[in-house]
Amino acid sequence: MSNDRPAGEDLAAFAKRAGQLAGWAARTGFEFTRKLPGVEIAEQIVKQGERQLLSELRRRLDEVDDPYHAALTAASAMNRPDTNGSRPVEATITLVHTRAQLEPLRAAMAELLNHSIGFGRERAREYLYAIILRQLTPDEARILSALSDGSPFPAVDVAERTSLGAAGRFVLRNASTVGKAAGVSLPDQVPGYLTRLIGLGLVELDEEVPALETQYEILLTDETVRESEKSVKRAKFVKRTVHISRLGAQFWQACDPSAG
Repeated sequence: MSNDRPAGEDLAAFAKRAGQLAGWAARTGFEFTRKLPGVEIAEQIVKQGERQLLSELRRRLDEVDDPYHAALTAASAMNRPDTNGSRPVEATITLVHTRAQLEPLRAAMAELLNHSIGFGRERAREYLYAIILRQLTPDEARILSALSDGSPFPAVDVAERTSLGAAGRFVLRNASTVGKAAGVSLPDQVPGYLTRLIGLGLVELDEEVPALETQYEILLTDETVRESEKSVKRAKFVKRTVHISRLGAQFWQACDPSAG
């Protein structure tokens, strides 16, 4: 990463520039003025700028160390012959207590432990956020954006009702209206998106909120929910709410492209 300024500041600057481009397009009614003289050229310039920003952001995210990749690279170097082709080049991996030659998984763990020694609080936080960001899909980013103001959205699980009226086998988890509110490209994947976001600690589930009853009724008409309901003899709906977590709020504050 650049030695001139902290990597976190660079990423924030790139995100801010991308947000400014989007804001300019919105303020000037970009979509509705394409036929005006020179607008087509301006559109190309904006798109080119966006591509450059995204390319640079991707490059900087790729610079976040992948310990497993580092371990494999070192292992490969160990087996690479020297310039005379007579013997492997000796290579070492800096470890906490020992040196190579270890299996890649063990060496990767050693790489992480080494990082933990040299990282301060801010660097560790930046590393965590960068790793999370690399795992998100565009649709999941949209969902996180929709949840970022702290508003709860209805969520529902579909289970097979037992003879005693309890929830038995679950056939669908984490269906929610937040996907449509966020404008995701794949609405049928929202349950999976939310499951992943929950797994990353960015989103949390809570109890049913009676004030959202109308939204629950809308959610029960969702195609994914209806298909799951048809897959069991008697369906039981477990209503909950989904909202951004504390980590999710901190992560969004650090990555929000409209901030600053």
